[in-house]
Order: sequence, then C-alpha cells, then structure tokens
Amino acid sequence: MAPRIKPLNITAGETLKSKGLTLATAESCTGGLLSKLITDVPGSSDYFRGGVVAYSNDIKEGLLKVRAATLKRHGAVSVETAAEMARGVKKRLASSIGVSITGIAGPGGGRPGKPVGTVYIGASRGRGTIVKKFLFKGGRALVRKRSAEEALKLIISLAREA
Repeated sequence: MAPRIKPLNITAGETLKSKGLTLATAESCTGGLLSKLITDVPGSSDYFRGGVVAYSNDIKEGLLKVRAATLKRHGAVSVETAAEMARGVKKRLASSIGVSITGIAGPGGGRPGKPVGTVYIGASRGRGTIVKKFLFKGGRALVRKRSAEEALKLIISLAREA
C-alpha cells in the first residue's frame, strides 16, 4: 500500500503554524478558491489573517494599493501586478506572508502574449517578493484549481525557509 500523501492545504497550515507565521491572500482569477482551501483546515484561524478577492482593477488599486500606472502599463495579469498585490495584502492585513494570484482562467480573455491559462502567483515575505508565471492547460475550473495548488506549494516553500 502506498503511503498517503498529505493534502497541500494541511501541509501549508502546519508549516505556517510551526513557524509562527501568518498568511493573507489576494486573489483575482481564483475568486477565493485559495482562501477556501486554507480555511477548509480546522484551526486555520491560528495562521490565516484573511483574504481579498480583487476581481476588478479598482479593488486592486483601492484596497491592495496596486498602482494605476502598473495596471495601465502592464495590465492586471502581469508580474508587476502580482507583486504589488502580494505586498499590498501583506501590508493591509498585517501578515507575515502575502500571496497573490492573477490570471486568465478562460474560456475567454486571452490574447497574444497572454493566452488563456496564463497565471502569475506572487508572494511577499519580509522585504522580498517573488512572482512565478504559469501557463496552465485545461478549462476554467482546472486553471483555477492548479493556480490554487501552486500557490499552496509556494506558501509551503516560503514558510519552510523562514
């Protein structure tokens, strides 16, 4: 019998808790899926500060403090916007780690250079911010699911480094 693999959301929570870290999320294309997965774990209030579903640019600007110039120059789906979303939610919700997801889940919205499935996941801890780019294949639900899973992997990695 193969060993059971622990779900990513449980591993993320255990790692955050063991390191005494807190987490805040800023989600666009996932519409709160990452926050849902995190709060599916009993006791997540020990490390999860909260999440913002920033689907529109005015929420990204007003609540997360993404600069209008960033959105105009690079668009909502970009390295720059993902980084500013992660930093913004970390600061606004006073957490150790801020994670952001912005992308094009489809089926529409893609264009040359940014096809459907393009997703940027940002993470900010301390003074550093990293952003990873993904190009997921599949329908809307699969793009959203894979985005949330990759964000959980990034949370685990950052928490382990702390």
